[in-house]
Amino acid sequence: MMPMEFTAPTLDYLLLLPFLIVLGAACLGILLEAFLPRRVRFVAQAGLSILGLLAGLVALIWRWGSAGRGGADPTAGSASGAVSGDAYWSAQDGASATLMIDGPVQVLWAILFGCALIAVVFYAERHSHGGATAFTPMAAAIPGSNREAQAAQAGLIHSEVFPLTLFSLSGMALLVAANDLLVMFVAVEILSLPLYVMSGLARHRRLASQEAALKYFLLGAAASAILLFGVALLFGYAGGFGYEKLAFALSFRTGGESLLLAGMGLVAVGLLFKIGAVPFQSWVPDVYQGAPTPVTAFMSVCTKVAAVGALLRLFYVGLGGLRWTWQPILAGIAILTIVVGAIVAINQSDVKRVLAYSSIAHAGFVLVPLVGALTIQSGLPAGQIGSVVAVEFYLVAYGLATIGCFTIISLVRAQGREVTKLSAWAGLGRRNPVIGVTMVIFLLSLAGIPLTAGFIGKFLAFAAAWRGGYQWLALVAILGSVIAVYIYVRVIQVMFFQTPADDEDRAEVVQPGMPALIVLALCLIGTLGLFFVPGPLLDVFQAAGSFLIPSGS
Repeated sequence: MMPMEFTAPTLDYLLLLPFLIVLGAACLGILLEAFLPRRVRFVAQAGLSILGLLAGLVALIWRWGSAGRGGADPTAGSASGAVSGDAYWSAQDGASATLMIDGPVQVLWAILFGCALIAVVFYAERHSHGGATAFTPMAAAIPGSNREAQAAQAGLIHSEVFPLTLFSLSGMALLVAANDLLVMFVAVEILSLPLYVMSGLARHRRLASQEAALKYFLLGAAASAILLFGVALLFGYAGGFGYEKLAFALSFRTGGESLLLAGMGLVAVGLLFKIGAVPFQSWVPDVYQGAPTPVTAFMSVCTKVAAVGALLRLFYVGLGGLRWTWQPILAGIAILTIVVGAIVAINQSDVKRVLAYSSIAHAGFVLVPLVGALTIQSGLPAGQIGSVVAVEFYLVAYGLATIGCFTIISLVRAQGREVTKLSAWAGLGRRNPVIGVTMVIFLLSLAGIPLTAGFIGKFLAFAAAWRGGYQWLALVAILGSVIAVYIYVRVIQVMFFQTPADDEDRAEVVQPGMPALIVLALCLIGTLGLFFVPGPLLDVFQAAGSFLIPSGS
């Protein structure tokens, strides 16, 4: 019997450096949690996470800058079997690169690391009531028990959320770079498992928080099983897990059509679940409401960025030859998601649930440019904004406004507890005009109103769908956007034009700490700045190019 031969992969560690830095910081955070005294863990973990994310961003910028000075092409590269650019696709040994670090992936990494950095700073916010954070002092204690009360009196603070966040972020970075169906599934699990735990760590409303974590875990497990079944069917069709094998099989129609369509649908369900698209959105309102507000901010933005990035690569690279089949399906899901998110949000009486259904509507809006499939490979004229750039800019605008909104929600309190009941926000904007106006700016950006980054994001998204041949989708999305404006106008109307029913139902804005001020400043500057000066960011996204596509696919 001949011994089996293995070829060791060649890894380009410079391409993987940003990912490795974040993963290394997560592993180091576990060591700090094990060996540091409890009284210094929170500060040490917050500092390590912030430094790790800053280092990851610096590594991305350095990589891009060194390439621009005559180094390697920043838009092309792979790891695991690692050859870069066209040389990879023409490899004769059939080796499959499980990760492809091309230009869009580096842009998505930058968006992920930047939004995660802002969210982690938000984690570090301590409220004026005894220096408490948003996280329970003892997650293992029974909600309402004496043990939990004793932990709160002792000033215990959970710091595990920081390495858990970095591990989840590592899975997100792996997901957007996955060039292999099996790696994509593993990445989904890496990003999901920490989120299941973090969703149950809210300081107040402990039972609701634990219920949210359980719901998220059960529905997430079902979605992962569906995704894995789809991966198995696509493997049966293509004879391999790599996207290039899938694209090759599509080019020559080497397998059974039923396996292909069923596998594509099931894998899409797993990823659409993560972005909260209808009809896979049932977990979003309960989890967003029950999770600690900083975790909700991180999850609502970064999970969406990662899942949308995975959808882009899967449908543009692996299933690009089947675009005439998946485009109308995704168009229908986009419209259904926009309509359901916008209409159901109207009847919500909780601010976090309003933003949860707003997030569902935005999942539909971000699918609109994806459906247009306007890419370099499909004949995009030079200099024209395509689907990939439109999606990337939309995600940035959405992320800044969403994190800003949740930061303000964490500051609205009564009797030391976070107040999310919408009626309790009556008159809040008049009592605290600075916070009120800031919240208005974020809400208007989510609505896509001019003078905010959200307007540019929606314009680019609808334009990409229009130029991609889906004019009807763009028109329906515009109509849905008009309907969705009512969601945000309603919150503004309550804040500035209503009076609290009684003093007991009245919430106030607590004095924000330095972390919250930094988060609000960054989100506000980005939200306004990207309307007046979007060009530099769009130039960077344009320079990143489009996804590497297998030759002959």
